[in-house]
Amino acid sequence: MQMPPLDPDIADTAPSDSVLTVYDEQHIVTYLRLLDADAEGADWRDVARIVLHRDPESDRTRRAFESHLARAKWMAEFGTADCSAVPIGGPDDSPAAMQRSILACTSGV
Repeated sequence: MQMPPLDPDIADTAPSDSVLTVYDEQHIVTYLRLLDADAEGADWRDVARIVLHRDPESDRTRRAFESHLARAKWMAEFGTADCSAVPIGGPDDSPAAMQRSILACTSGV
């Protein structure tokens, strides 16, 4: 896998496939940023504006935020399951440990 783009365009909804998609690989940085923001308790409106580059006053933006955060959480919990050589999370299941797992899996390590 090539290095994912840092700021790709965001679809109105994230994928809901039961396997990792090309979209997921392209948006791994976005997912990681969403997980960080969620762990810090950031306001969704700020995250939508900064991470998704969307107007938080739009209903479409709220749905995009929710679906992408849900996909990021799915990836952290289940999306790397077929990467049996890569441990998911860590002793503390911290967001940083989950992020390392996702990156390792999607980069083919």
